[in-house]
Amino acid sequence: MVSITTARKKALSFPETDEHPHFDRKAFRVKKKIFATLLEKERTMNLMLTPEDQFVFCKIDKNIIYPVPNKWGLKGATTIELKKISMAVFKDILRVAYCSKAPSDLVKQCIQE
Repeated sequence: MVSITTARKKALSFPETDEHPHFDRKAFRVKKKIFATLLEKERTMNLMLTPEDQFVFCKIDKNIIYPVPNKWGLKGATTIELKKISMAVFKDILRVAYCSKAPSDLVKQCIQE
């Protein structure tokens, strides 16, 4: 289980990440590119993965990690249930989402930490 506070702190821990409102959610961006959105009342996070990464992570448990049910989902947008996901899987999937949007110099910095 991952709390809202922990999810926010972890998302903001990546280099050059900021938080902004995005419709009814909070969006986490790197260089103006959204890699995650947080819907606090639902306790879910949407992550912007590649379709290949989405395929791999959804195999863990489709009740916890699943494609967004629309065209964004076909492009890799993936929902995670914060109340059900383990911290280890959460950290891995969030890092993958960040790395899919960050410039290569920031990805290198993130991997070295």
